[in-house]
Amino acid sequence: MTHAHLKQNILAAILTAMTVALSILVVIPVPATNGFVTLCEVGIYTSAILFGPKVGAIVGGGSGFLIDIITGYPVWCLFSLVIHGTQGFTVGYLTSQRRPTLKTYFGPLLIGSAIMIGGYFCATALLFGWPAGLASVFGNCLQVAFGMAVTTAMVGSLRKLVPHSI
Repeated sequence: MTHAHLKQNILAAILTAMTVALSILVVIPVPATNGFVTLCEVGIYTSAILFGPKVGAIVGGGSGFLIDIITGYPVWCLFSLVIHGTQGFTVGYLTSQRRPTLKTYFGPLLIGSAIMIGGYFCATALLFGWPAGLASVFGNCLQVAFGMAVTTAMVGSLRKLVPHSI
């Protein structure tokens, strides 16, 4: 493993831990689905935009999996790994194709949000039936909307601090 790969993997691990901590500090229960709304998207989107698809996928999948384990929802672990991992990879990939600005990363954030909302709709419908899947949509829309807003507010400033060599 090269020094650059090691550096990127360490960064992904730190960002995953920070996303898990951020998400566990603010947990809003959703009684209809026995689930919760977190700030997970802030960490996923910020990591994906600043560091690309690999880090976005690791932070997304890793944090989603760990949040479910730590908060007592093991049935969701594999779903979260795949859904949030795909979400982080997609946002990272789409924003790495050109130099992102507020206008150019809003579309990728919407696509990442659609992946999360659609993924959890399907997972919830599979586990509990389509009415529960439908009930999960509102909470997930709130979660991604808040994540998009906070990410949009933070990324411009953070981009100036992040070295481009990572």
